[in-house]
Amino acid sequence: MDEEPLPDETKLTRSKQHWASVRKFITGTPRHGDDRLPPGQHLVRDWPVLDLGRQPAVAVERWRLTVKGLVARPVTLDWAAFQALPQETRRTDIHCVTTWSRYDNEWAGVATQSLLDLVEPRDEAAFVMLHGYDGYTTNVPLADFAADDAVIAHGWQGKPLTREHGGPARLVIPHLYFWKSAKWISAIEFLGADRLGFWEVNGYHRRGDPWAEERYS
Repeated sequence: MDEEPLPDETKLTRSKQHWASVRKFITGTPRHGDDRLPPGQHLVRDWPVLDLGRQPAVAVERWRLTVKGLVARPVTLDWAAFQALPQETRRTDIHCVTTWSRYDNEWAGVATQSLLDLVEPRDEAAFVMLHGYDGYTTNVPLADFAADDAVIAHGWQGKPLTREHGGPARLVIPHLYFWKSAKWISAIEFLGADRLGFWEVNGYHRRGDPWAEERYS
């Protein structure tokens, strides 16, 4: 199943572009120590749904994850091959750039470190571009992608990940703002130099560290 072209602008995308232009939500008071809640964030109990106006329906029978670019062993995994990789759980917080945070999310899936072991990034690989079935892209440094708690998740709170939240599988990089955790993941591309994704082109930070309030470029 190929990626779809990005939809026309939605009210949300227009709003978020405006927020970037005026640097909305920036407090200028970074937190220190081991505080769980980054500056400018508030806790929620539900899980808000944010997307680009499209929620692709990707059946597991047709789902594929292509890993390409600067790797020794490029691979395309179908659902059975993905499930055959070591399966792990992670319990993490998530922090959205729109200022909500949710604690203690339990994910089931494949740790990104297991995927790195499979494909072996080449020495010159330094960044990763993530692609979604909805046409979405976002860039992250390889070091962030390889974090101990990063996972390609297919389960949340003991149940399969729902379509609205990026199912059948999405990336989760908990220590970055959640726009970096691409939904409906279809491809992972290893790069030698950084390349901007969708929101990064539209005024958002290249990395997105919540504790440093790296909301915007």
